[in-house]
Amino acid sequence: MVTWKISPKVGGPCTLGYRADQNKTDRTNCSDSMNWKFRPDRDPALEIWQVGIDHEGNYTCEVVATEGNFHKTYHLTVLVPPRLTMYCDDHGNPVCKATAGKPAAQILWVLESNSTPKEEGHDNGTVTVLSTFTAYSTNVTNTTCIVSHPAGNQSMTIACHPPDNNGFILPVSITLCFLSIIIFMAVIYYFKLHSDRLCLKTKPPETAPTHSPQDDTMEVEPYTTYVQKENVIYNSVSDLTVGQNLPQGLSPAT
Repeated sequence: MVTWKISPKVGGPCTLGYRADQNKTDRTNCSDSMNWKFRPDRDPALEIWQVGIDHEGNYTCEVVATEGNFHKTYHLTVLVPPRLTMYCDDHGNPVCKATAGKPAAQILWVLESNSTPKEEGHDNGTVTVLSTFTAYSTNVTNTTCIVSHPAGNQSMTIACHPPDNNGFILPVSITLCFLSIIIFMAVIYYFKLHSDRLCLKTKPPETAPTHSPQDDTMEVEPYTTYVQKENVIYNSVSDLTVGQNLPQGLSPAT
C-alpha cells in the first residue's frame, strides 16, 4: 500500500492512497491539481500541475510492504521569479524594481552606487525590492540593473537625464499671465465704477421754474378791478333803492 500525506501551508491536509491487493485508489480532500504521475502500482510518484504558492508545505510518502514500512518527507518550497521594471524618478535617477519575488531578489548595479535597497513584503509571502541608483559621477547616461534570484537572473538598461526646468517654468508662467489679466480687468472695472460715481455727484440739481411778481400781479389785477366795479354798481343800486323808500322830507345819509 502506498499513501501520500500532504500538509500544505494553505488549506487542510489531504491524502492519496493505493492498495495493490485490491488495485484501488483513494482520494481525500485533495484538489484536482494533485494526482499520481503514472500508475501507482508501477510508479508511486506524485505530480502537481500548475504549481503555486498555495502548494507549499510538507509531503510525506508512506509505503507498506512485506519487507517493512517506509516513509519519506519532502518539504516543498515554490520559487516565484520577480517582475523586473526600470524607470526614472523626478530627479532623473534610475530606479530598479523587482516586484513580487519569492524569496526576495537581490539588485545590483553595473556601476558603483551608494543605493540602499528597500523591501516590501506581501501577504502571499512574496517580496518587492526597490533600489534607486545614485551615481558618484554626473556624467553617467546609461545605467544597467541586474536582478539576482534563485529562479533566474535578469538585467535591464535605462538612460535617464537631469530634470528639465522648463517643465516647471511653463505652468508658472501661464499662471502668472492669467493672474495679470484678472488684475488688469479688475483695475479697469474699478476706475470705470469710480468715474461713474463722480459724474453722478457733479450733475446739477433740477430747479422748478420761477415766476416774477409782475406776472402774479397781472394775473390777479383783472379780478380785483372787476370786483371793485361790481361793488360800485352794487352800492349805486343800493343807494337808489334806499332813497326811493324813505318818507318825504328825508334824505339818505351820505
